[in-house]
Amino acid sequence: MTASAILDRQAVVRRGRRLTWATIAYNSLEAVLAIGAGLIAGSVALVGFGVDSVIELSSSAAGLWRLHSDESVADRERSERHALLAIGTCFLLLAVYVLADAVGTLVARERPQESLVGILIATGSLVVMPLLARAKRRVAAQLTSRALTAEARQTEICWYLSLILLAGLGLNAVWGWWWADPVAGLAMVPLIAYEGIEAVRGRTVCADDCH
Repeated sequence: MTASAILDRQAVVRRGRRLTWATIAYNSLEAVLAIGAGLIAGSVALVGFGVDSVIELSSSAAGLWRLHSDESVADRERSERHALLAIGTCFLLLAVYVLADAVGTLVARERPQESLVGILIATGSLVVMPLLARAKRRVAAQLTSRALTAEARQTEICWYLSLILLAGLGLNAVWGWWWADPVAGLAMVPLIAYEGIEAVRGRTVCADDCH
């Protein structure tokens, strides 16, 4: 690898670290607000979304470790395997939590209160997460990293979860459809579980332009 290529790669790694730290900062705030608002409103989808933010923090930590282990090919390969397994496990833990909480709410017929804070959180994530995910996917492609692609994918999934959450909270607030909230939580599970299984098996592919 030429000196120029090494410097270019180091610049990409630094950009990846900045993006990951930005994700950690945003998810930390999102987790506190979502879980707090969800507990107050009795919203399974909102609490699940907050727990997702906590789990995504673990995923981001694994991605950050991968970025700090980019000095040699051997370090990259070792950190790739471990980070990908850690990120996949985070996905699966989230799927189990949301499934159990949503089913429990449906069985108990617990009616959540309206949550303006939850709606604002979901709306904010709809704006922020696509920007972070797109930038992180570019970094993953440039570094040819499956682990970083999986971590970027989890950020992208946060956007989908935000959309589902917003739909559930909105239907409950406007029409009083209490069941829309846990159903929204259940709608999150297949996507989360699929991504987790793929990551644990090491099947997460690189970004489209990663060759």
